[in-house]
Parts: sequence; C-alpha cells; structure tokens
Amino acid sequence: MARILTTPRLVTCDPARATLADPLGVIDDAAIVIAEGLVLAVGTRAEILAGYADFPVEPAGGVITPGLVDAHTHAPWMGSRDGEYALRMAGAGYEAIAAAGGGIVASMRAVRAASVEAIAAELAARLGRMAALGVTTVECKSGYGLDEASERKQLEAIAEASNRADLPRVVPTYLALHALPPEAAGDRDAYAATVAAKWLPAIAAAGLARFVDAYVDRAAFSADQARPVLLRARDLGLGVRLHVGQFADVGGAELASALHASSVDHLEIVGPQGIAALAAAGVRAVLLPVASFTLRQDPPPIAALRAAGVRLVVGSDANPGTAPTESLPLALALAVRSYGLTPAEALLGATREAAASLGLADVTGALRPGLAADLVSWDFAHENAIVQPWGTRRTIAVLRGGRPLLPVL
Repeated sequence: MARILTTPRLVTCDPARATLADPLGVIDDAAIVIAEGLVLAVGTRAEILAGYADFPVEPAGGVITPGLVDAHTHAPWMGSRDGEYALRMAGAGYEAIAAAGGGIVASMRAVRAASVEAIAAELAARLGRMAALGVTTVECKSGYGLDEASERKQLEAIAEASNRADLPRVVPTYLALHALPPEAAGDRDAYAATVAAKWLPAIAAAGLARFVDAYVDRAAFSADQARPVLLRARDLGLGVRLHVGQFADVGGAELASALHASSVDHLEIVGPQGIAALAAAGVRAVLLPVASFTLRQDPPPIAALRAAGVRLVVGSDANPGTAPTESLPLALALAVRSYGLTPAEALLGATREAAASLGLADVTGALRPGLAADLVSWDFAHENAIVQPWGTRRTIAVLRGGRPLLPVL
C-alpha cells in the first residue's frame, strides 16, 4: 500500500546524508514515502507532503530507524544447554566443557535427533521473537549437524523460513567447519577434506547456502585446514565468512583477508598484522559482545580496529551456549557499554554495515529511495535510547518490505 509515514525523527543511515556531526543522517520532523514495498522518498514532513499530496498520511510515534540486521546467528539450534551455562557461571571454561562432551557436540545431538519440520518450527518461532525486537534481516548458520545429512536439515529449515513473508529476511550460511563430530576420531584434516570434496559441492548445488563459514581458532580448525574449504566455496560462487580469534590468534584474520571474506567474526584476540590485513582487504569485523560477556573475555581491540579503518558490525551471535539470546538490541547495549562503541557506531553496525557484510547494501540497511521499506518505529524520542539495556521490547511497529511483521502503523 502506497503511503506516507510521518515521524518526529527519522534515522536514515544513508551515507549520502551523513556528516561528521551526524553520522546517522537524521531528519527531524520527517516523512518517508513507501510504495510497492520500497522506499520512494524521504525528507522533511513539509517537503514530502508537498511532493506527494495524493498519498495517504499516517503518523508514526517515536523515532523511525532502518530495520535491524543481525549478521551473525546460529538461530536454527535445537535443545537447551542451560546446564552448561550454570557450570560456566560457576567457573568452568568453554574448552573444558567442550572436551567433556558438552558445547557444540551437545547441540549436534539435539539437531541430529530432530526432523526438518521440528527445526523449522523452532527457527520460525525464534525469528518471530527477533522481529518483535526490531530485526528485519537475520543471517542463519548451520553448523550443529556436523555431518552432511544433519547440516542439510538445518539448511533446509532455514530455506523454509526464507519463504515466509511474515518473518525477517533470512540469509543462509553453511558453517562447514565448526567442530569435530565423535565419528571423526579427532582427524580434523580428513574431516575438512570430506567437507570440501563432498558435502560443500552438494550443498551449493542444492542452493542451500549463500555463504560458507569456518571456525579458525586454537581448539577449532587451523588456517591451513580451513583454506581449501573456503577456496572451494569461492569457486562454487559462495561468499566467505570466518569465526576468527575468539580464543587465540592463529592467522585467521590474514586468511580472511587473503580470501577477501565478507566478514571476520569475534576478534577478541587479533594482532596488529591481522588488523592491518583486514583493513587493506576491506573485510568487516562482526563484533559479538554477548559471547565475550558470557565468557568473561576482554573486548576486541576496538580502538586499533577503528584507527585502521576496519568497518564494524554488531551481531547477537544467538546460540544455545555462549550467547543464549535472541536480542540484537542487547548486543548493541553491550557493544556500547563493554566495547566502547558510540551509539551511532553500534546502530550503523546493526543496519548499514551489517547489510553490507551480507551483500545486501542494495537491498536494506538504510532508508533511502530504492531500498526495501524495512523499518522500525520505536517508542523512543531519540535513537540513543535503543542501545540502553531495556531488556524488553520497545518497538511500536516493524515493517519488512513495507509489510508489518508487528502491528500495522
């Protein structure tokens, strides 16, 4: 339905409107024109009402922003690892829990026991709750199946969600190297070779993934083990993302830079050489503050990343173990409080920069003519309030492509 929404404050996140003093491109006493699911125009209320006099006008309360984009989630998980969380809060370490049969392998057992239909239902419910918090696009990773059939189950469940207009837009990622299943008998080289030669080509041929991810870290996979998998992904026309430097710097940032990856995620531990490589290659850094909060880790070297010109993205890392949340606004609050991002950096990191990291810069992430009408009306007078740790829903309405995911404006 063609219409005009008026608002006291419109945060466009449009780089063409951004200045040093106003990096978010804010328009006060504003209006936005929506037609056929797209943004037709934005401007002051006076400009828009004069130029589009025949369009119906609807007032929106509070501040309007682009829909939030969650660029790193493990959303199609099954089961609960609340017992592990209690152990972790009592002092147990991530790697010790994994070595005892918990962690990712625990989620593997739950995924392997579930049907595609059950995973899809759980994912749809989770995505609906994310939408209620202002999220209109979600990257969803597999990675808990750890064999071809079970990984495909997760990816097929993601595909089901991607066909639903009442849920956020979904971007599917095959997390090809996450952990070793018990049947691999500790042979990471053989497992990675099987993924590259057999599982990955079949998954790509089925159109089940847009990106391929790998966990490159001390207790995960080495850069040398991940490289053939990621090169094969590129050959198959898929984008590359990497988990890097969560516990140790083992060359993941340099590998991501050499492959011109779309993102490196985590980066709690990364050295000057890796940061310089990321900046030179234009690789975005996806920050995951909920995970480092849960694991009691120090923040990534934000000042060094910022100084080098690395673009910053903020994701929820929604997963059952280290980031048991569905709230991207919570991650934004922690990014400001614990990582030292400015509110504007955090909001850009969950809109324009997040969309760009997913190859969606021409689709969403800002409010400007030609992009999808993905937007949120918040019950705040100013966007700074979005990054406060409310711990509750503060959205009035959420639109994806001009259609309501939440109550109609």
